[in-house]
Amino acid sequence: MGATGSIGDSALSVVAHFPDRFEIVSMAAGSNLDKLLPAVAAHRPKVVAVKTPEDAARLRTEFPGLAVGWGPRGLVDVATLPEADVVLGALVGSVGLPSSYAAAKLGKRLALANKETLVVAGELVMAAARASGGEVIPVDSEHCALHQALRAGAPAEVSKLMLTASGGPFRTRPLETFGTIGVADALAHPTWRMGPKITIDSATMMNKGLEVIEARWLFDVPGERIEVLLHPQSIVHSLVEYVDGSLIAQMSPNDMRFPILYALTYPDRIETPLSKLDLPSLGKLEFFRPEPERYPALPLAGAALEAGGSAPAVLNAANEVAVEAFLAGRIPFPAIVETTARVLARHAPGPLTSVEEALEADDWARRAAREILPALERPSPAGTAGAART
Repeated sequence: MGATGSIGDSALSVVAHFPDRFEIVSMAAGSNLDKLLPAVAAHRPKVVAVKTPEDAARLRTEFPGLAVGWGPRGLVDVATLPEADVVLGALVGSVGLPSSYAAAKLGKRLALANKETLVVAGELVMAAARASGGEVIPVDSEHCALHQALRAGAPAEVSKLMLTASGGPFRTRPLETFGTIGVADALAHPTWRMGPKITIDSATMMNKGLEVIEARWLFDVPGERIEVLLHPQSIVHSLVEYVDGSLIAQMSPNDMRFPILYALTYPDRIETPLSKLDLPSLGKLEFFRPEPERYPALPLAGAALEAGGSAPAVLNAANEVAVEAFLAGRIPFPAIVETTARVLARHAPGPLTSVEEALEADDWARRAAREILPALERPSPAGTAGAART
């Protein structure tokens, strides 16, 4: 799910390294047919889903006999194919929720890189997986690290989860200059190469706020026992603190193929051709506490988690709309979090008893964000329009 994105690229690379172990039986992507067509030709899946009926028609022409769907229904068809043992959920945003939930209900292994699935409806998805005998194995590097470190002790022995974050491109930038941040500045992540939406989330640190919410549901640990640490080298992907004071950390190169391979092969570990860490070459590993005034998205996400119910879904949806507006050059960088905060302030959280209710909260937040955006628009910083075009 998300075969043409950065996670999709890494997953296809892992499969290519282990053709005797893995076979791709279904694929879903958006509208990037230039990347999808060669992938379909190489892996010959049984079912493919794309965004529009026009793209679906082109795929049918290119690959006669291929089952092709489109839109939300197509995504669910790909995720629920009986032959699929593992569903790798790597779509961007809440669009990935219905297909991930459908896979969890069927008892499949959900290898989850789409953090929004658990932010929007984590309690529902995890309950569905438990009821069906399925499992959710995280692919996000931080949650994959926690999953591995948690194998060192019993749940009752866990004191704290520690999610690491690079701090993004603005960890040391003067706060008074944040209003002049352009799109190209925010897309220049210091350690990871990702899609534009998650790269902007990394710059605001909203991604880490969303990951705290995700960790709460994945590992059944309350938010007050989940901490965020800045770690600019992005080598220690996360840590678990146990009650006896021991810290168990997971380390690997900055390569998403490592967590993907872990999620596909768990509980086994297999020999990999991927480059491994050379510890003497690392030099030093640094850790800092994030400054709330530099990263206001973190306490905002914490407040949404504490409010519970529909609040995290609203947080996520409002942020998606604001990030789109920033990438289009419509709002300054600080207005991303400001928009999200204003939407949350308008919202009265309520319990979620179904995926449909979660998506209704998502839709409400998107409409509210679009109403708020015009008040925050102002001339873009110098160079932003050009960066948006590139």
